[in-house]
Amino acid sequence: MIADPQPAPPWTPPPAVDVEALPAGKWWDAVRAAPTVGERALELLGDETGAVIQDEHGPLYWLVEVGSATSWHLRQVRVLTELADERTYLGVPPASWTEGPTTHWRVPLSADRYLTDAGKLWGALAEADRAVLGPVPQGRQTCYRCELPTDEPVIVDVEHGGSGAGRTIYACPPHARIYQRDPVAEAAAMRRALNRGRTR
Repeated sequence: MIADPQPAPPWTPPPAVDVEALPAGKWWDAVRAAPTVGERALELLGDETGAVIQDEHGPLYWLVEVGSATSWHLRQVRVLTELADERTYLGVPPASWTEGPTTHWRVPLSADRYLTDAGKLWGALAEADRAVLGPVPQGRQTCYRCELPTDEPVIVDVEHGGSGAGRTIYACPPHARIYQRDPVAEAAAMRRALNRGRTR
């Protein structure tokens, strides 16, 4: 008895021998997540994820329905779609490329794994954002390292003042990963606070 052929996905990459730049906003939009946030979101989605591309540098890309994610604002997440004044492209590997280290289909494209539900993806990415980067500060903040305002501030430290309010230290996502606390300064601040408490 001949087995029924597997149904084809509703969209497949055009035949190619290498990664091909395809326009977002035509068949799908793409949601890009930095590696740490993306990996956590992929884990949270489990079987509810659609196809996922992982590029050679680590970021993950989910395909979603056109226009379903254009208003999103999450740290370390970018939405690739067609804009009024420019077209955005995504590097799409051949369907047969399912292993790294080059750009590949981390979750292979198939008839039942194509677009990811945008609502479920947003929920997973928002939870991953909080788990990986901590609470979301309100508004723009200045990065301690590059001293530039960032719309994606990450709280990297809170310096406790001896008698008054402390100071919150913010970083942009790239510099948040390299922030190092100063244990000597922290210990000195703790000693000062303790001494003031004893002399009152």
